[in-house]
Amino acid sequence: MRFNTLAEWLSWQESLNPKEIDLGLERVSRVLKRAGFDDHFDCPLITVAGTNGKGSVVAYLEAMAQADGYRTCSYTSPHLLRYNERIRINGAEIDDSDLCEAFERIDQARDGVGLTYFEFGTLAAIDLFRAARPDLVIMEIGLGGRLDAVNILQPSVAVITSIAIDHTDWLGSDRETIAREKAGIIKPGCAAVCGDADPPQALLDRAANTGVALKRIGEHFGAETGGDQWCFYADSHRIDALPVPALAGEFQLSNAATAIMALRSLAGFRISHDAIRRGLVEVRLPGRFQLIRQNPDVILDVAHNSQAAAALQAQLASRPCRARTHAVIAMLADKPVADVIALLSSEIDVWYTSGLESVPRGLSAGDMAAAVEQQVTDGKLIAVSTVAEACEKAMAAADQNDRIIIFGSFYTVAEAMQFYTLQLH
Repeated sequence: MRFNTLAEWLSWQESLNPKEIDLGLERVSRVLKRAGFDDHFDCPLITVAGTNGKGSVVAYLEAMAQADGYRTCSYTSPHLLRYNERIRINGAEIDDSDLCEAFERIDQARDGVGLTYFEFGTLAAIDLFRAARPDLVIMEIGLGGRLDAVNILQPSVAVITSIAIDHTDWLGSDRETIAREKAGIIKPGCAAVCGDADPPQALLDRAANTGVALKRIGEHFGAETGGDQWCFYADSHRIDALPVPALAGEFQLSNAATAIMALRSLAGFRISHDAIRRGLVEVRLPGRFQLIRQNPDVILDVAHNSQAAAALQAQLASRPCRARTHAVIAMLADKPVADVIALLSSEIDVWYTSGLESVPRGLSAGDMAAAVEQQVTDGKLIAVSTVAEACEKAMAAADQNDRIIIFGSFYTVAEAMQFYTLQLH
């Protein structure tokens, strides 16, 4: 074996291709064939693309299917604390030894092809999932859709969640162009589900041109709210008295409804109403308005674009704080930093800024502080170097009636998780 530890494998993969992101299917398709695989699993595959909500939809699909006794395999990205989070078999993260063995098999098959970090992981997941003999595979698209490594596979159902402005350097600067990339996962012969209530024309055109009937939220299916329960509807079918999802936020009803519609679109696949109810209650997804401690409340959210920031603002506004709201923020330089700050400024009393200099594309501590200073005129600003320092300052200043919201990036949330884990021990 080339390496004996997961850390060694991952470090090597980061340098294998000089580009951090190198979209295209040629490299990964070639290695897939050399590994002896085709573009199908022996069970249904659901692929999930979109700007926001992908992780939530995957989590609902996984929880509902497992609640009905189905054996699932799931692939998501990025991870928060451990690479193993990306590859789950029946809800359990893959262990280091199995992952290293899969990496070795892909390394043997690639024959010198310069795979990217993401491509290597995607192929390893495919290798592991084929051996696991699941009833259902769920794979999240990493970036875009058309040229993403996951798109070498033929899905049974292609799901597209919300479409918003993000990753403009790779996907384009408007919703139509971005939708054209994401719509690339819709292929002849699959079913397709859209969780965006106002899908761009490019998405509708792709479905029409491939002969796929696109099921759209608000038109073919949706969610009706009523008190502490809600109803899923699809054409003439209804599932009443559904519990509010364990994932917080009004928008989670759309994500849950999209997942239910995707499961209902699988030919020959049956999911009971009881399993749907259990899945809604049992679903878990770290970093999505996640309350990790109380008195003061500490909430983690990976919001990093304008649409996600607007959803986070609505969440904070719907749950008024008894006293002050403290915000810890650190972001990547290629995100709409000013827009995110402006959208959340009405809910924040004290800002703690920090840098992400140690990660690719991370915004420096100085630039992060300057961005908040430009946008916020009536809030207090405390600038520090690291997320851990910002969390420490916020904890020292907050009383038990305050709350602390930590957001801006997966990296920000991961560093905060590590800080609070150390605090608890």
